[in-house]
Amino acid sequence: MSNVLEIRWHGRGGQGAKTASLLLADVAFNTGKYVQGFPEYGPERMGAPITAYNRISDTPIRVHSNIYDPQYVVVVDETLLESVDVTKGLKKDGAIVINTAKTPDEIRPLLNGYEGRVATIDARKISIEALGKYFPNSPMLAAIVKVANIMDEDAFLEEMRGSYKHKFASKPEVIEGNMKALELALQEVR
Repeated sequence: MSNVLEIRWHGRGGQGAKTASLLLADVAFNTGKYVQGFPEYGPERMGAPITAYNRISDTPIRVHSNIYDPQYVVVVDETLLESVDVTKGLKKDGAIVINTAKTPDEIRPLLNGYEGRVATIDARKISIEALGKYFPNSPMLAAIVKVANIMDEDAFLEEMRGSYKHKFASKPEVIEGNMKALELALQEVR
């Protein structure tokens, strides 16, 4: 499984971590990759911690389990750093991407001694600027695509536009805001 990219998402119910992991699976699939995108739930309620996963590969994926030793972790809600061991199993040659206004150096002491790359992005600021409301999943999706170098950024944006046209067919007015959030996130992830 050395050619399989594994990502674990941490968020809270209602923040869009599951949706972002499924969108990532869709866009990677549309660029010819083999993919898996799936959530894991505890008590299903708004605000409860949730975990979602992605596997992306150039060859068929034969494993069907949770991801215990990911190359990348995405933390959609910074408050989870206080209650969830988000770095558990995270490989040192990967990275963690955290939704926070803090810099990577400011956030590193909260990561249980994790020695790999730390990337931060202020998804709150970006989503409010682009969408007028706090929806962190689009900025976080773009951030992991950039940090993990999952695909060409232009191809990613093109695929996301098509995905948003389908997802938001009944409310096309939100497509441009989501596209702006993706573009800003690609520029602003630290």
